[in-house]
Amino acid sequence: MIPDLDLATATWIKSSYSEGNGGACIEFSPAHSTTHGVVPVRDSKVPGGPAIVVCAAGWSSFVATVKNGGLPS
Repeated sequence: MIPDLDLATATWIKSSYSEGNGGACIEFSPAHSTTHGVVPVRDSKVPGGPAIVVCAAGWSSFVATVKNGGLPS
């Protein structure tokens, strides 16, 4: 656990894959990647709900895989 990781004040970015209709998508907060080496991720439909925190390198790898069509849709 990272004691000073305050997600209450985090700035969240909605996935570019979001359809804008409230569908299934995620949000991430990139600011913590430089300060803590992690990226918080949450369900955009439940902004007050829990977030998972992944290592920045793992997040970068995931995003690259999605962009390159490496995951089934």
